[in-house]
Amino acid sequence: MPKAIRVHEYGGPEVMRYEEVEVGAPGPGRIRVRQTAIGVNFIDIYFRSGLYKAPQLPFTPGNEGAGEVVAVGEGVSGIAVGDRVAYGSASGTYAEEVVIEARMAVTIPEGVDDATAAAMMLKGLTAQYLLRRTYPVKAGDTILFHAAAGGVGLIATQWAKHLGATVIGTVGSPDKAELARQNGCDHVILYRDEDFAARVKEITGGEGCAVVYDGVGQATYPASLDCLRPFGMFVSFGNASGVITDFNLGLLGQKGSLYATRPTLFTHVGDRPTLEAMAEDLFGVVKSGAVTIPVHSRAKLADAAQVHRDLAGRQTTGATVMLP
Repeated sequence: MPKAIRVHEYGGPEVMRYEEVEVGAPGPGRIRVRQTAIGVNFIDIYFRSGLYKAPQLPFTPGNEGAGEVVAVGEGVSGIAVGDRVAYGSASGTYAEEVVIEARMAVTIPEGVDDATAAAMMLKGLTAQYLLRRTYPVKAGDTILFHAAAGGVGLIATQWAKHLGATVIGTVGSPDKAELARQNGCDHVILYRDEDFAARVKEITGGEGCAVVYDGVGQATYPASLDCLRPFGMFVSFGNASGVITDFNLGLLGQKGSLYATRPTLFTHVGDRPTLEAMAEDLFGVVKSGAVTIPVHSRAKLADAAQVHRDLAGRQTTGATVMLP
């Protein structure tokens, strides 16, 4: 019987158990996938801890993965048994085999391996909607990306540089600063040691940035707003340091008639043609070599608890994949 990680109660990494599970035949509109690689993301921690609620307990965490289709339910078109597929917004992917909605999966093009595909779907599609759909970055823009050495950050900063932007990144350590520089950042700020808003003003000659991409949350608000030019856009897409609970709409007016948005990947990919277009854009920049997907650590599925400890402790850079 295949194995999976199961969470029976919300809590720390220790609540994840590695157990045998029943994986049924795929129903209408669904596919069964034997996974070869599983992506790991901060959102998995939010679900495990109970910050985000699963539909029921127990549940298997995980949204991202890649593998080979072993069965196809009725009504599925465009995906066949034997195809290599990847997905970034499925559910229950911390497993050897998984049944998912076919509309969440895209076929992996030749020249992209499974580990790279598993590592880039959620993070890469997030970078895609941030840079290409939320605020379309163009040549000449100056942007600020928080946690530039993280999984989304390393993809987004390379991509933004490719689009012709001047990229400012914040990171938490000198090692991460070096990594951020190697991946598209023109300027790197150590946010633990420096006042990042003051440094941004200095770097931009007092003008500020067109957009701030903030996946950190509580720790960088409201200082992120001070990094923007008039009519600039604050994009809050995650809360690695905690949720922003006291967002003050009035500050947007005081600080330059700013825009603020809180997008999610799930809304963007809820529409199948949009998901396909986003994936095509992402695979295109990866295959062209403009963006390299940094898979910096690989672990066994059975070691998911330690993987979560490392991620939550900010011990990781780039992407982590688990191998069933």
